[in-house]
Amino acid sequence: MKKIFIIILSNLFLLTGVNAETFTTALKKAFNNNPELNAERESLNISQQELKISKSSYLPTVTLSGSESQEDTDKLTNRDGSNATITNVDPSNRSITITQTLIDFGRGAELAKSKIGINLAKAKLLKKEQDILYKSIEAYTGLIAANEKLKINKSNVNLLDRQVETDRIRLERGNISLSDVAQSESSLAGARAKLIQAENEFLTSKLNYENVIGKLNDPELLDKSSIIEPILFEELDSAIKTSKKNNPDLIIAKLEYEQSQKDTASAFSDLAPSATLSFDRTKTDDLSSTYDEKEKDTLKATVTWPFYSGGKNYANLNKNKSLELQKNLLLDNMTKKSQTDVASAWSNYQSNQSLLNSVKAQVNAAEIANEGIVAEYNSGSNRTTLEVIQSNSLLLNAQISLANSERNYVLSKFNLLKSVGLLNSEYLKIR
Repeated sequence: MKKIFIIILSNLFLLTGVNAETFTTALKKAFNNNPELNAERESLNISQQELKISKSSYLPTVTLSGSESQEDTDKLTNRDGSNATITNVDPSNRSITITQTLIDFGRGAELAKSKIGINLAKAKLLKKEQDILYKSIEAYTGLIAANEKLKINKSNVNLLDRQVETDRIRLERGNISLSDVAQSESSLAGARAKLIQAENEFLTSKLNYENVIGKLNDPELLDKSSIIEPILFEELDSAIKTSKKNNPDLIIAKLEYEQSQKDTASAFSDLAPSATLSFDRTKTDDLSSTYDEKEKDTLKATVTWPFYSGGKNYANLNKNKSLELQKNLLLDNMTKKSQTDVASAWSNYQSNQSLLNSVKAQVNAAEIANEGIVAEYNSGSNRTTLEVIQSNSLLLNAQISLANSERNYVLSKFNLLKSVGLLNSEYLKIR
């Protein structure tokens, strides 16, 4: 009895899905390990370092330098053969230079651009996060649907295989004609061809899953019931309002426009003067045999004004003005496009919901009709082989349509979240 109890517990332990690949587990794997997403995270780190570089222009620069050499002359011979004076020269030089920029109109623009760059990198990271999470949802639901359709097609092949055997027996008994058997065999051949297609779709879906999410040993570990139900909007206007605040594409367009404004300001600064202040202290020792030490302090103010550069600076300014106008136009276009995308996603979600309900009703009706026709055929009624085949085909198509509709409905919900900018790890609570 004890052994039986242990065996039952062991089986239950396995069936509870210890190794199950739940919806949330799969999304977490993609969120943490996807190389595209990790690369975008590094882009954010780069932007943070660029901000530090821009801030450094406000700080003074300190330069240290030094040199030392030795020259010994023990004996020199004059032309008359007499000895010259022995000279030892050991020069050394040490200096420190401190430089501070006083006026530079461009550095302020560059610093502001770098600060915008941080937010831009965050927005691009959010966009990539949305893209990867949506691809993961596509992969997860796609593999589930492909597995379901594979099972449906396998079941159909088995059903038609039995149908052919039954029809051959009935042919021998003289209950049906040879053409009836031929119809069954033709249907079986068609079902086997569809099974091959379903197998290929399954393999493709599995490869896509592993490419986006990660290794998966057994697709049966996927749990359709684990797919979370996202909180959606009751009205389209509410979705559009949310999109204006959260849509990463719209945020990116705004920030790129702001950066273009700073680029224009930076280009304008190339036409303006700049000023620096520097202090230099130099100490020289043993410069010669008669001069031992020298100290020198230099305070210097430098003003630079690029009066003329062959038109380069003006051309650069005009170029940046055009780029600023371009970014502004792109921002206007993205504002309109984001609203259109939300409306399209909303409409798609509503239509998929209605379609799913219709397909469910279709499957239910097809199951009832098929059960009745098969029962009548087996009882020896006037039902023909063709009617049975047609009934099986209608049921098969309805079941396949249901698998596709269920997936499309799930995707439409998460696509709506994506269109408003809420398809992220924080909103889905997968961190």
